Amino acid sequence: MKPIGKYVVIKTIEEELKTSSGLLLSAEDSNQLRYKKGRIVEVGTDVVAIDKDSLIYYDKRAGYTMLIHDEPYTIIRENDIVLVE
Repeated sequence: MKPIGKYVVIKTIEEELKTSSGLLLSAEDSNQLRYKKGRIVEVGTDVVAIDKDSLIYYDKRAGYTMLIHDEPYTIIRENDIVLVE
C-alpha cells in the first residue's frame, strides 16, 4: 500500500493514561483529549518531514479509518500531525 500526495497511513496506539499521582484515567476521560498517538505505517509520495515507523500525535478528529487486509488503519493528512517523537 502506498498513499498518494500528503497522506499518511497510521496505526493507532491505545495507551493507558496516568495522572501525576499514578491514577489511571478511564476511557471516557481519555476520549476528552484532543490528540491520539499512532505509528506511521506508510508515508505518501509528497511527504518529506516524517519517516515510516515514527511515533506521532495527531488530531483525533482528522482523517478516516479503513480496513486494509482485515486490519484497521487511519489515513490522515500530513498537516494533521502535531508532534513527532
